[in-house]
Amino acid sequence: MPQTVRIAFEAELESARTTTDLDDMWHALENAHILSQSWPWPHTRAHWHMLRLALRCRDRREAFGQVVRLSVAGIGSSLGRVPTGNTGRTAVGIRTSMPIPAELNRILAEGRGETARS
Repeated sequence: MPQTVRIAFEAELESARTTTDLDDMWHALENAHILSQSWPWPHTRAHWHMLRLALRCRDRREAFGQVVRLSVAGIGSSLGRVPTGNTGRTAVGIRTSMPIPAELNRILAEGRGETARS
């Protein structure tokens, strides 16, 4: 994972840990998920944090969906078979691609540039 993307990913996880608003927590984890999809371990970590939050919220449906996603996230990333822009939540189909928010797209593009320069 390029440094620019890693910094943004870790910042989103930190935001999810430190905010007190549940909607803000989910939004930060969704952003972390979008940023992490191309890399097996970060992608798996994003789903792990989503599972923990679903359990904290006692949301059985979301927790079950995160267990399923957690079991395939690393493999999907390794094979390059992830739905781009997907937020990682259970309300969104596991194979549904979505538009990437502009700010996250900028971070990912900058990360691709770092990789090309390496």
